[in-house]
Amino acid sequence: MAEVVGAAGLSTVVAVTIWQVAAIVRAKILAPREGRYQELAESTAAVQERTDLQLREITLVLEDMRGRLASLERILKEVE
Repeated sequence: MAEVVGAAGLSTVVAVTIWQVAAIVRAKILAPREGRYQELAESTAAVQERTDLQLREITLVLEDMRGRLASLERILKEVE
């Protein structure tokens, strides 16, 4: 009976050890990929911020152009 309990305990220790080694190997394999994903996310955030700034600038220019167009329309109506 003691041999069965000992074998079961040893089997459990071996299984847990294999599981832990596999987890460590998996983490080492995935770490570089996670780093690349992090770099990609940071790059995407920077591009998005630049795009947002450009969109704000374009909006300001468009608002100015609308004002000028409205003034030009008023002037043309007065001339007619």
